[in-house]
Amino acid sequence: MLVSFSRSLKKLESALDYTFRDPSLLIEAVTHSSFSNEHPDKTPTYNERLEFLGDAVLGLSVVEELFRVEETLSESDMAKLKSFLVSRPVLSGAARRLELGMVLRLGKGEEASGGRDKENILADALEAVVGAVFIDSDYYVAREVILHIIGKTIENTIKTRKSHDYKTELQELTQDIYGSLPEYRVVKEEGEEHNKTFTVEVLTGGECMGSGKGRSKKEAQMKAAKEALKRLTIDD
Repeated sequence: MLVSFSRSLKKLESALDYTFRDPSLLIEAVTHSSFSNEHPDKTPTYNERLEFLGDAVLGLSVVEELFRVEETLSESDMAKLKSFLVSRPVLSGAARRLELGMVLRLGKGEEASGGRDKENILADALEAVVGAVFIDSDYYVAREVILHIIGKTIENTIKTRKSHDYKTELQELTQDIYGSLPEYRVVKEEGEEHNKTFTVEVLTGGECMGSGKGRSKKEAQMKAAKEALKRLTIDD
């Protein structure tokens, strides 16, 4: 088991195109809190601190790339594109390409509930890996790793200008049509605390325009906004 985990870490390093000087940082980055809770003596640390750091490094790297590559991008454009590029769907997709889920150390409950493919766990782990690279090296090396991971996505997003930020698109559309902002309402919460599913409705003028379900309120809101946009476009 130990040999297999070690090989998986080496495979991940190869996918990242980066070799850690301090392998313990990578181990911490792929350790979920559920694993640490089950093995407090062996694994007192888990990836949330590195995730918090990695989120900041990732955000700065993405904004710097947007700023340098495309001079015509306004502050508003950069904000929309950055929001999309650091979103859970994008990061979890990148994590899947790296096969990061196969390396994660999860508790038995999280393992049983499909944690290796959960969008939020994968996105958080990827941010933690970025934070680990930053601590192991410096910002410039971390930036290169980030570009190696999502550089193509950044490039394509700049070309198409499609950020798929459905909430922002809906907000702008409803302001134009109704002169008001959409309202999001959680109508259902299901599942245990560590594995909840939220159902959210989006309303405009008191009328439900769409609904969505997700493992986080934000994910459910985005899906509800997407449905509302389809409805408004068809109605239009």
